[in-house]
Amino acid sequence: MPNATAVINLDIEGPTISRHLYGHFAEHLGRCVYGGFWVGEDSPIPNEGGIRLDVVQALRALNIPNLRWPGGCFADEYHWKDGIGPHDQRPGMVNTHWGDVEENNHFGTHEFMALCELLGAEPYISGNVGSGTVQEMSEWVEYLTREGDSPMVRLRKANGRDEPWRVRFWGIGNETWGCGGNMRAEYSADLARQYATYCRDHGDNKLYRIASGASDDDYRWTETLMRQISCFGCEATPKNFFQGLSVHYYTMAGPWEAKGSATDFDTEDYYRTMVAARKIDTILAGHSTVMDIYDRGRTVGLVLDEWGTWWDVEPGTNPGFLFQQNSLRDALVAATHFDIFHQHAARLYMANIAQTVNVLQAMLLTDGDALVLTPTYHVFEMNKGHQDATSLAVHLRGDGIRRTVGDTELQTLSASASVKDGTLLISLSNLDAEEPAEVTLDLRGRSVGEPTARILTADRLQDHNTPGAPDAVSPRPFDDLKTTDRGLALTLPPHSFVTVRAPIR
Repeated sequence: MPNATAVINLDIEGPTISRHLYGHFAEHLGRCVYGGFWVGEDSPIPNEGGIRLDVVQALRALNIPNLRWPGGCFADEYHWKDGIGPHDQRPGMVNTHWGDVEENNHFGTHEFMALCELLGAEPYISGNVGSGTVQEMSEWVEYLTREGDSPMVRLRKANGRDEPWRVRFWGIGNETWGCGGNMRAEYSADLARQYATYCRDHGDNKLYRIASGASDDDYRWTETLMRQISCFGCEATPKNFFQGLSVHYYTMAGPWEAKGSATDFDTEDYYRTMVAARKIDTILAGHSTVMDIYDRGRTVGLVLDEWGTWWDVEPGTNPGFLFQQNSLRDALVAATHFDIFHQHAARLYMANIAQTVNVLQAMLLTDGDALVLTPTYHVFEMNKGHQDATSLAVHLRGDGIRRTVGDTELQTLSASASVKDGTLLISLSNLDAEEPAEVTLDLRGRSVGEPTARILTADRLQDHNTPGAPDAVSPRPFDDLKTTDRGLALTLPPHSFVTVRAPIR
């Protein structure tokens, strides 16, 4: 049986874990918005102004910090003025990226802002660089955030909203290297400077502008943006045209052409998935290193605004809707990602899982009036105490906590820790598919009170939740926790995620 020690110095505090690392993403894709968040005012499903209330209630329980919208690839064919005003006067459009379906634009700016208010989440709007104009994006910022009197303020008031909203987070395009325009890094950098210039701060609403960054480990893209936009080496005082830089990374067990099933996989597929999931550590470290060269003070945040698993769609569903099931394997991918995010808290400011409802690694699945909480949802809920907490370094050592997967060594024990309001929260994952792991938590520097723990696991890695079995993979109390002279000791079952909470003094 693997045996490990996790040394945690409770009196040596690290950087704050931004709550925005637990952000979400909602694109006009499949049934994420229409049929997920939005059911319309005439729906028999309980709603407020067309927004589905059971979805709102479930997400509020996660302390959802922000929501990215309207895309994704969709953002760069979305023209915001088509989504304001009376519903019956809004022109429709064709969603060419996702299923070539027609939509009526009934969910637009006002509906999104109402959703964010119901959720208690900050809006993160992704602007159209691919097919839009500088003026269009500038006017959207004005429409949303300016008070007083101006053409866009008058238009907003005519549509029923007198007071401006607060919108900090603003994406300057999306995947400009691909669906957002197939641009070169140098051209994208110039456009980011131009668009960011005209995305103005109105009144006391200060924008956090996020430039469209790299895919995976394209460090050259990040270097090009940081060199040109941050004006490093300029004779004049350097000016940051943006406050954040995005990167996208998806976890898959195989190649893009054969990603595999969400539920029909074997142990070998599982381990390949875990290797791919842990690669995010190398990717974040690589982009952070490049950014450190040009931004030693870390004034520009790294934003992983698309991440998660990507599997083949469920049989019989529209291939353009990206609907996939969500198993215990997905939950362990999420748990591992969060441990890595916490380790990069000094640079990583935001992360947005793709996507919130009915698409890719979703939090929630809807089927008519039924709502299912996925295993990934439970990881977010169990980990929510890390939001805005002070990170604590976890030093792992032990025997049997690594295994060879192909030509890669996989560490099968993952952990992170934080402290907030006098409470210690430790997250632990045993990624070994078959073997339990004995873990000693060597807690130093401060005394620890009575601990409690919860566990998320299942009999099979492939287990998942459905309307007929909504709690097949759900948290339960974990009692295999002992107090020792060194701190705490526990045995993690195979393929399990455990959180431990304790007061500290």
